[in-house]
Amino acid sequence: MLVGCPKEIKNHEYRVGLTPGSVREYVAHGHQVIVETGAGMGIDAGDDAYRAAGARIAENASEVFEKADMIVKVKEPQPSEWTQLREGQILYTYLHLAPDPDQTRGLVESGCTAIAYETVTDDHGGLPLLAPMSEVAGRLSMQASATALQKANGGRGVLLGGVPGVKPGKVTVIGGGVVGINAARMAIGLGAHVTIIDRSLPRLRELDNIFQGRVETRYSTVEALEETVFDADVVIGAVLIPGAAAPKLVTREMLGGMKKGAVLCDVAIDQGGCFETSKPTTHAEPTYEVDGIVHYCVANMPGAVPVTSAHALNNATLRQGLALANRGLEALTDDPHLRNGLNVHRGRITNGPVAEALGYELAEPQVALKVA
Repeated sequence: MLVGCPKEIKNHEYRVGLTPGSVREYVAHGHQVIVETGAGMGIDAGDDAYRAAGARIAENASEVFEKADMIVKVKEPQPSEWTQLREGQILYTYLHLAPDPDQTRGLVESGCTAIAYETVTDDHGGLPLLAPMSEVAGRLSMQASATALQKANGGRGVLLGGVPGVKPGKVTVIGGGVVGINAARMAIGLGAHVTIIDRSLPRLRELDNIFQGRVETRYSTVEALEETVFDADVVIGAVLIPGAAAPKLVTREMLGGMKKGAVLCDVAIDQGGCFETSKPTTHAEPTYEVDGIVHYCVANMPGAVPVTSAHALNNATLRQGLALANRGLEALTDDPHLRNGLNVHRGRITNGPVAEALGYELAEPQVALKVA
């Protein structure tokens, strides 16, 4: 198979779908790889590194999209990219379709087979291709929030760790999954007072054991949510429903009860955000203010640390990518976990939460792929 990797064009996105190390693996398995010139510059991997790994360098993205049988990316295709996709071509990347009707329509009209990293599953009920970026985003959320909390940036002017004789800042993390646990670890490391709120009692017990009493855990109710959000200097939105739009847990009305200059950091923004007042921002302009509350809603947070995140992403996505390159659509028919990543196939939506969120008729993946 001819595997293609274009340069990412989303605002301040420096990651790359294939590192030179991944290219070597594809080539070692008998595949050809074509990489757009400059695709790896954000991770200090020049064209010569890709040539040495066995790739051919394309002068532009159009050549990659025209020739490749499978496109490997990081972020969802932009309008200039989805119009270049075609029937029979495999797209392997993050998609986050539920809050993005335009992209969904573009992929449907292209006829391509689109596999979303964020809905591929594993034997333990996890999301193995999303997890490494959730780890990065969770940790970055505290760095970003601590910066946004500074007075010069519109925040309250609170140092999260405090100093001797002065109280530390308070952090509320909504959601105790991968993002939440990593955000909490960083917040504890900064010396903040941390509360994690979640609707799963078993998960809260796990978190209590993990952190050995260093965080306060609260069961998610309207009352608990209001109490912890109103008391916080920083609120991290770390809620995930795989494939579906994130629930709006913090309403605009609730902003009136928060401390002026507090920070809302919405890590769920890729799925539409879990704060009612959230809207996607970029690394160029990461924050905005609503009712005196600073919002940080960057939709590609791990892009800020591409050297770390691109390699972590490639470590997670390589095995399934090779399976697709080796076997094509048969890899989907034989592997139910990889098949869960199938979101669009030949003009039909094959993911239930996406179909429900956007009003499409669902085509069961097994049916769409003609699985017996």
